[in-house]
Amino acid sequence: MYAWEGGPALVQTVDFFTPIVDDPYIYGQIAAANSLSDVYAMGGRPVTALAIAAFPQDGLHTDDIAQIFRGGFDKLREAGVALLGGHTVQDREIKFGYAVTGAVDPKRILTNANAKPGDRLILTKPLGTGIVGTAIKFGRATDDLIDRAVAQMRMLNKSAADVITKSDAVHACTDITGFGLAGHASEMAIGSNVTIEIDSKSLPIIPGVLEIASKNQSGGMKTNKDHFMSGIEFRGEVSNDLRDLLFDPQTSGGLLISVAAGSADQMVDGLKKAGIQAVFVGRVKPASGKQIIFG
Repeated sequence: MYAWEGGPALVQTVDFFTPIVDDPYIYGQIAAANSLSDVYAMGGRPVTALAIAAFPQDGLHTDDIAQIFRGGFDKLREAGVALLGGHTVQDREIKFGYAVTGAVDPKRILTNANAKPGDRLILTKPLGTGIVGTAIKFGRATDDLIDRAVAQMRMLNKSAADVITKSDAVHACTDITGFGLAGHASEMAIGSNVTIEIDSKSLPIIPGVLEIASKNQSGGMKTNKDHFMSGIEFRGEVSNDLRDLLFDPQTSGGLLISVAAGSADQMVDGLKKAGIQAVFVGRVKPASGKQIIFG
């Protein structure tokens, strides 16, 4: 964050990744939604973007390149973001995304480091996009499952951000992306000096994901397990597939919101009225040695 004198602060973020779907237009849309997500998670309003792209010299049709840029541009326009330009390089592997600049009230910026004991936790999108993305690469995902995951990944976090930024009861927020739910929740717990309890039975999951989870684990899932497992305790019966899902890297995932308990029901109602699939997934407790307790 960079605070101007007497005005809104600037927030900046950058994100890009390799194709997660076969359709170039949809890939561009997902890349844009994913790149904008960090600004929404901070309570900011994305304003401008610069495209970042890498394409192979041969083997990719110019129409496909045009469709990637078109998909991203249309999603930026939906968000009210101006595309100012960008930079393209040659690479053997396709990569696409944006550097995004947003504006935020410096007195109301949201971070992942202010969750308070007693807060309730809300998640705004189902989990499982990483598992679906891996299944797509190997031809193991059904059309229905792909459609459900794609619809979610293309959805901006703008409507959710519009709701939560109107409330003083939101204490912390983070978007769920590459570290998975377990990783991003762990960072919130560490930054806030609390323990986060998550009810695994309440987690929203893309229908059909658990059935293919064991055979579609990405390298990122293993990395997340290696990095975050030591701070996590499992209580009760949590299936292996559900444990894996907690570490699944998400693309254009939802927001994890820590909100004062007295305002939590009203917050969920407001999110649902805005068309957001918001559910309660846990609570914030005083620090007790572990960052996350899954039960």
